[in-house]
Amino acid sequence: MDAVTVLHTEIRELVRRRGVDPLTEPEVLSALVDEARADYLSRADAGLVPPLTDPEAASAYVLDSLAGLGPLQPYLEDESVEEIWVNSASRVFVARSGRPELTTTILEDEDLRVLVERMLRSTGRRLDLASPFVDAQLPGGERLHVVIPPITSGAWAVNIRKHTARATRTSDLVSLGSLTAQAAAFLDAAVASGLNILVSGATQAGKTTLVRALAGAIPAGQRVITCEEVFELALRNRDCVAMQTRSANLEGAGEITLRRLVKEALRMRPDRLLIGEVREAEALDLLIAMNSGLPAMSTLHANSAREAVTKICTLPLLAGENISPRFVVPTVASAIDLVVHLDLDVSGHRTVREVAALSGRVENGVVEITDVFHRDERDRLVRGPGAPHDPRRFARAGYDLPTLLAPLAPRPAPLAREWF
Repeated sequence: MDAVTVLHTEIRELVRRRGVDPLTEPEVLSALVDEARADYLSRADAGLVPPLTDPEAASAYVLDSLAGLGPLQPYLEDESVEEIWVNSASRVFVARSGRPELTTTILEDEDLRVLVERMLRSTGRRLDLASPFVDAQLPGGERLHVVIPPITSGAWAVNIRKHTARATRTSDLVSLGSLTAQAAAFLDAAVASGLNILVSGATQAGKTTLVRALAGAIPAGQRVITCEEVFELALRNRDCVAMQTRSANLEGAGEITLRRLVKEALRMRPDRLLIGEVREAEALDLLIAMNSGLPAMSTLHANSAREAVTKICTLPLLAGENISPRFVVPTVASAIDLVVHLDLDVSGHRTVREVAALSGRVENGVVEITDVFHRDERDRLVRGPGAPHDPRRFARAGYDLPTLLAPLAPRPAPLAREWF
């Protein structure tokens, strides 16, 4: 047995005997580790136990295994890692800059179960055969998703999504090259003017990041209510209330759905409503809120702006048989103003692919959309021929829409240098 294993075993026994909770008493645990390490080093000097070659690293390993995520903790602390996922004990992956990597980390099946149980202790969420899926937020803000057998084929599947991109303004996204300064200024003005915006894209395309950045343009005096399955937006607005869903308890009672949250949010005097993501019947409540004059934003999984509009016309039909396309399609056309579609390219770079405006008209059951910004053949975000159909809303907020969307003057060609 090597020195680190001996020290680890001794500290685990001390924790058990003294009744220390590593998750709720980190300072007590840290002091106990320091005490045990000092005692171990004195015994090592006397030749009673194997010597510790790196006492600091040994202490960090013990703390990670008892209060952190064990072998996964270094990835959690690595700022370049965006997401960690485990397909099996011997298959641990991370994503850096949108690109997946298979790590050299190998876990034991029992270690993985212990880590998951430890992560769930602070969340109040449960995971068992009756509820084999769980979505939760870790104390550091990371999003945890776990699926267990028999839903998976034998191994526990774990995803930990970190929120490394803390863009709070669209200007931050301009600096990252995700969109142009003109598109950012237009989107900021659209938010300040109270337009309803739908953000679409694939998984990991940056939808939540964009909504967070757009929320930075909401006027400071407005009250913002957010509804999410798991807290992710983490807005910094002055007057903001964040709510998340809740799973049913062991008796099958106490479930709080996203649809319920949207309904409750409307009773909280909101000036703005932000929904993390619509997947099901809550899309109907979102449309009703938008159509009643409450500015709102939400995200949606889709492959293009057009497909996002088609999907938001379909999801409300899940609310019941009494909801028909004859009601939903015109409501979508009149309620939603802009669709911003994002893309994640093969290199892991996240960009705004297109910005589309809904004209408010329906032709043969299809909502009409116009192209405001799009990517050209050189992958540049350029101005399209379309525009929001009501410039008066911009004017009331102090913006001139034609100026915002005016073609940019071409840059002068650089002067030729004379070589002498």
